Amino acid sequence: MTKPKRLDEFESVYDLLEQVRLRPGMWVPGSSLLQLDSMLIGYRVAMAVHEAEEDFPFWTPGGDSPFDAWLSERNGAGSSLRWSTQIEHEAGTTDTPPIELFFSLLDRFRSEQQWRRVTGAGVNDAVPAPRGLA
Repeated sequence: MTKPKRLDEFESVYDLLEQVRLRPGMWVPGSSLLQLDSMLIGYRVAMAVHEAEEDFPFWTPGGDSPFDAWLSERNGAGSSLRWSTQIEHEAGTTDTPPIELFFSLLDRFRSEQQWRRVTGAGVNDAVPAPRGLA
């Protein structure tokens, strides 16, 4: 299990998100994905101000972010809604807390991105189903 880290120990946005996963109420008021989205946009703005480079799939100024594009692909239809709103809506239809659904989807997104990097597969290549779910 991941342990809490100090801010100066974070190496990427994924470290921040792991801390949010551990204690969502501390980081995100009401565990709202809209609040999380705003926090991540602030993170991305700080990256630009400080000319920091890192993989950041949650907000691309002027276009769809990789995470938004992945959600659209997963849902089989494009959407003008941000990932946070899409997941909030989906959570409402499944009685899953939105923050839990976000982290479940994030884990799947990261797994698929890793698989594509390792195999050299393209965005349109079929991703194998996770073990036990085929």
